[in-house]
Amino acid sequence: MSDYQRQREHVRVAVIGAGFGGLGAAVRLRREGVTDFVVLERAGSVGGTWRDNSYPGCACDVPSHLYSFSFAPNPAWPHSFSGQPHIRAYLEHVTDTFGIRPHLRLNSEVKALRWDTEQLRWEIETASGALTADVVVSATGPLSDPRIPDVPGLDTFPGKVFHSSRWDHDYDLRGKRVAMVGTGASAVQIVPAIQPDVDRLTLFQRTPPWVLPRADRRITSAEQWLHAKVPATAALRRGLLWAAREAQVSAFTKRPGRLRLVENFAKAHLRRAVKDPALRARLTPDYSIGCKRILLSNTYYPALTRPNVDLVASALAEVRGSTLVAADGTESEADAIVFGTGFRVTDMPIAERVTGAAGTTLAEEWREGMASLRGASAAGFPNFLFVIGPNTGLGNNSMILIIESQLNYLADFLRQLDTIGGRAALDARPSAVRAWNRRLQDRMTGTVWNSGCDSWYLDARGNNTVIWPGTTSEFRRVTRQVDLAEYQLLRVRSTPRTPARTEAAR
Repeated sequence: MSDYQRQREHVRVAVIGAGFGGLGAAVRLRREGVTDFVVLERAGSVGGTWRDNSYPGCACDVPSHLYSFSFAPNPAWPHSFSGQPHIRAYLEHVTDTFGIRPHLRLNSEVKALRWDTEQLRWEIETASGALTADVVVSATGPLSDPRIPDVPGLDTFPGKVFHSSRWDHDYDLRGKRVAMVGTGASAVQIVPAIQPDVDRLTLFQRTPPWVLPRADRRITSAEQWLHAKVPATAALRRGLLWAAREAQVSAFTKRPGRLRLVENFAKAHLRRAVKDPALRARLTPDYSIGCKRILLSNTYYPALTRPNVDLVASALAEVRGSTLVAADGTESEADAIVFGTGFRVTDMPIAERVTGAAGTTLAEEWREGMASLRGASAAGFPNFLFVIGPNTGLGNNSMILIIESQLNYLADFLRQLDTIGGRAALDARPSAVRAWNRRLQDRMTGTVWNSGCDSWYLDARGNNTVIWPGTTSEFRRVTRQVDLAEYQLLRVRSTPRTPARTEAAR
């Protein structure tokens, strides 16, 4: 071992990311008695996607009392659907309440991770220095790295260009000609928020989304007082919200025909807001509701009917100076372009930075699609766990429920390592990963998510590597404990200096 290696700081666990997943992992580690860990965060503060996405109108489309940790209820949510500032403040509160600040390494973007097959540990290079760890928890999240399409001529645009998750608050949109590219969850919130202030708003719509009313309301002070004084009432509220969404899962997974009622409701919502039949036709999707993410808004459709808004029912194809050209030939002028074009979900950038036991990166191993064991472990990457890994996404419920289930798996993973003792590592068996993913893809057949639309749930090969095709209660069951038969046990040997692979740990 070199002097440089000896000087490196070593920790039991290194967590990457300080959003919901990373902070949840940090809290769980402390509750399990593990204090020898760090949380590596590339930005200067916690919050993850709720720090990055600060665009006008940003809010959650999951009810507040369900979009929070079960171990950290917030009786003071001001709205049934909370806005970005309140969610970010909640995560700051969790960080302080559970003593996570001393473990934070801010401005410490992870540049590279490499598995040391001799020492059975991870070597980690960050923007603030190097360290090693026995276990790495990747909680970077799927909605962290924006995707901007490669539009010919974009570099010639003389105005302002930014992604919705990198909003430039120093640039004043008032009185400007603004082009909004994309019609996903962010765009549906941005359009009505900026429409009253801009001179002209041009929306480039490749595919119209299904939009339902957003039943948001202010939570009264009496309700907040009751939830604070009688916590069981908040727990009941959370439980009812959860149960209602669990009951919807079969419509997405087994009986998509049941969603026709929801589709008719969405069409009625569109008819009420948009009287122009031509505009309404361009806003009506041609795919089954639920195939893409269902959006919630009371203000999106009305904003599109305003005189200063133009809907271009086509993708942005080319930029010629300040002229934007759509795929259908439509031309428009703009002073600013805002991309609401999503994130790198099926090709997570962290995978390019992680080198496993075979000397290949996770991105190389995933060249035919993301695959993991129970959404947590990838074969050939020992002691490396995901929070919000492949096929853990939800189409109708709160991701916090998935996160907490994965924290159960993390806790048991560490317990198993402690029971084994010594310098040891667990590496998911390729056969176990294949079997798990074969079952997942079989279950995807017949689900609404695989019913034919082009969504961000599908990778370049058309495989759904994002969504969990079941209930959150089922996911909790299958991630409650680590099955050692699904792993290979690695141990350090003095001679030769290579890890020995045994049969499954007994």
